[in-house]
Amino acid sequence: MNDLLALYRAQFRTTIAEQLQYRGGLAIWTIGLVLEPVIYLAVWSTVARSQGGAVAGFGAADFAAYFLVALVVNQATFTWIMWEMEYWIRQGHLSPLLLRPVHPIHRQIAVNLTFKLLTLTVVVPAALILGVVFRPNFAGIEPWTALAFIPALVLAIALRFAIEWTLALAAFWITRVTAVNQLYYVAFLFLSGQAVPLLLLPGPVKAAAEWLPFYRTLGFPVELLLGRLSPQDAAVGIVAQVGWLAVMVVLLNAVWARGIRQYSAVGA
Repeated sequence: MNDLLALYRAQFRTTIAEQLQYRGGLAIWTIGLVLEPVIYLAVWSTVARSQGGAVAGFGAADFAAYFLVALVVNQATFTWIMWEMEYWIRQGHLSPLLLRPVHPIHRQIAVNLTFKLLTLTVVVPAALILGVVFRPNFAGIEPWTALAFIPALVLAIALRFAIEWTLALAAFWITRVTAVNQLYYVAFLFLSGQAVPLLLLPGPVKAAAEWLPFYRTLGFPVELLLGRLSPQDAAVGIVAQVGWLAVMVVLLNAVWARGIRQYSAVGA
């Protein structure tokens, strides 16, 4: 454990130094994180106003609250490992990582957390400014929803990381996985609640989305914080997060073990 903590501390320092060397790229990436939910917010707020003020119980202020919280949750949960793993394997950069005495996943966890801490310094002020502009309705937030949101967010971070790391391992068998990644992103966009709250989806699609893990990584913690779920729904949702996380950890380890056995670097 002490060795792992030392590794994380060293990786935190290294990642901060690297990111500060590429401040332009960091700024562009952060702007992209902020702009995406703002576009969804503007579109759905306009739809609500055109429909007489509300759509399926969501008014303009409700959409503002939903997408501003979704902005913060998405920033806390996103990863880029699906795009990076292909490069590691194809170019052979995974090989030196395998020689280290710890699993390569620890490096990626440390890098991911560090990047999120850096971008959080921009995302939170941006969310506050957008809150002044769009005037969100946070009336549904209660002490119990705020407390329940904390473990729900932590589990959402872990679950999304496990899902996307497992998917990234397809690069062991497929040289180019861009199409797979894009298919996953489209599914995640709509089934997680990132582009549209699940309440606005057709009944069968909504029911399917609630059973799949995507919703548990974004829409669930957002709706929980905003008071759109009952205590029973919140408990069921957290149990579902734990269950999906257990499944994905087992699957990740199994796929990793098979992938490593047949791994060979393509590049130098």
